[in-house]
Amino acid sequence: MTSDLATSVEKRNYEFKTADDIFKCIMCGECCNGFGGTYITDEDIHTIASFINCDPIRFTAEFCSRSGSRYVLSQSETGKCIFFDPKQQCTIHTVKPRMCRNWPFIPTILSNPENWNAMANSCPGMKKNIPYESLIRIISAEIGNQKS
Repeated sequence: MTSDLATSVEKRNYEFKTADDIFKCIMCGECCNGFGGTYITDEDIHTIASFINCDPIRFTAEFCSRSGSRYVLSQSETGKCIFFDPKQQCTIHTVKPRMCRNWPFIPTILSNPENWNAMANSCPGMKKNIPYESLIRIISAEIGNQKS
């Protein structure tokens, strides 16, 4: 019986080799909900401001809020990102912030793998109950591949 369980666990770990095995974006826009805000870097600010033909200082005043010492993109009355449009979805998609580009492969999962299932509760593209070993291996590889 123990060997059957070990084989089952081994098979389950084998099922999850790549990012595509645990996440497929279905373009639902759920990740554009607030959930504490989308942190943006100085590079994000300059890139997005340039994209929308706005001065970076005016951009932060009009489109950002403070969260501690950092900026986050503001939210609309619906709770979605200020750059979310129900029909067009992300209106800054080609220059979206690093945090958005990397979703859901974020460093916090490495220190708190249980957060994966919590995030998956609001993201239908994320598979739940991935064995921690597989999750850590895949997310580590994805973070290593992310451009700064």
